[in-house]
Amino acid sequence: MGGTGTVQGRHAVRAYIGSFTSAGGRGVLAADVDEATGALTVTGGSDALPDPSFLVLAGPVLHAVSETEPGAVAAFDVTGPAPRPLGAPVPVDGAGPTHLALAAGHLLTANYTSGSVTALPLGRDGTARPATSVLRHEGGGPVTARQAGPHAHQVLPDPSGRWVLSVDLGTDSVRICALDPETGTLTLHRETALRPGTGPRHLAFHPAGTHAYVLNELEPTLTVCRWDAAAGVLEPLGETPVVPEGTTGPSYPSEVVVAPDGRFLWAAVRGDDTLAVLALDPEGTGAALVATVPCGGTWPRDLTLGPSGRHLYAANERSGDVTWFTLDPETGIPARAGTIEAPAASCVVFG
Repeated sequence: MGGTGTVQGRHAVRAYIGSFTSAGGRGVLAADVDEATGALTVTGGSDALPDPSFLVLAGPVLHAVSETEPGAVAAFDVTGPAPRPLGAPVPVDGAGPTHLALAAGHLLTANYTSGSVTALPLGRDGTARPATSVLRHEGGGPVTARQAGPHAHQVLPDPSGRWVLSVDLGTDSVRICALDPETGTLTLHRETALRPGTGPRHLAFHPAGTHAYVLNELEPTLTVCRWDAAAGVLEPLGETPVVPEGTTGPSYPSEVVVAPDGRFLWAAVRGDDTLAVLALDPEGTGAALVATVPCGGTWPRDLTLGPSGRHLYAANERSGDVTWFTLDPETGIPARAGTIEAPAASCVVFG
């Protein structure tokens, strides 16, 4: 783990928090993590990049999107107490990048506003080079206010490393792509349609790599899918609500996390401002809502499992905090354990 320092002869865990500088955020914050309690202690930050809303760590280099128009990515050295910019931001040739991931020596971004996915090769110093490929999505959905065109919201590699998946809120679909590691070219392999109007936002894989769980934003549901890595096929099996029956008012799910042992799944729900706990069956083919708890703030934009697997972290954008929870190992139900101020918080990653 790069840039973490040492505690009693071992590497100390660090957390990195992204935020919206346009809404009063402090940019990228670094924090020490107490693995026993889950507590965060901020050590420094950088506001050099506008709206670094999502982050990914690669050793001593932290990558961030700049969720702007036009969009960009930037790298930070995190070997010290505060993130230090490494060179100038690199354009993603798209607008409003909301998510990024690492795959086959490339940095990938999901560009919400332009409805596209960009591949940028990484240099020997770990920073991004100019884009080699932009895969543009096409289509729309029935919720005209949000689905007039494509809106790529997440991009990530599958557990096998063979494929790249992009989740598109605007087209109610997930695209499966191949990434050529030599040329950096993204090629569409298959598109999986989900129920119209659900607005898929993010997905997470079962640890066995045989199922994926797509969290929908425009309807508060989770779509359970079978994943065939050999063929690159995503097959929807059914939907499960992430809010209790009878819930009134708008609910906009944001992030989904699966337990390392595959027993539980957690989802953050904005508007309702809750964390949903779902139990997964042993095969991963079924999910059932068992509880919801308050998120500790307002508008939980991101939800992350801590490195010990014993704590969940909610980035509550509108209340401006990151709140952490201790997980009950038997029930999966989170109990609020602490919070730190983090204006316009949008993302938490660990390394």
